[in-house]
Amino acid sequence: MSISKDFPSVDHVAIGAFGEPGKRVFVIQARYLGELVTLKIEKAQVAALVRHLGEMIQELSRPGHLDEPSSVLVPYEIAWSVGSIAISYIENLDQINLHLEEIPGEDAEPSSLQIGLSKEQSAELAIQGARLIAAGRPLCPLCGYPLDPDGHACPRTNGHKAPAV
Repeated sequence: MSISKDFPSVDHVAIGAFGEPGKRVFVIQARYLGELVTLKIEKAQVAALVRHLGEMIQELSRPGHLDEPSSVLVPYEIAWSVGSIAISYIENLDQINLHLEEIPGEDAEPSSLQIGLSKEQSAELAIQGARLIAAGRPLCPLCGYPLDPDGHACPRTNGHKAPAV
């Protein structure tokens, strides 16, 4: 069943990871008017989100005071897995919007979640995501996917020897 939600200005947003490095589950969480939504997100998506939020924030006017990033609220239930992420800036609101869309199913329209963030919330989210990425396995310098101690099947090597840690 497709569910689309619009959270125009959240009072809580967080990215978290649970489990051992290499087997961690990443989640992104937002709360609006008491409704909490938690979505599963891939590590590579977190890395891309952090990079793009950082670039966007650098282009905008400086954010105000930053607090320590929020933690994921527990207990939670994962609503769905994120397939695509779009980021936009709404100038008249001075707001960054994240549009998260579910991995499409075969028969149903994908669910989506629109999250409105202040520049400060966006910066805090980028910092939190960067910390999570840095705490895990190193990334492949060629493709950006995580490296295992014995290397990985890097899509950029066309079957040749993959990078190792």
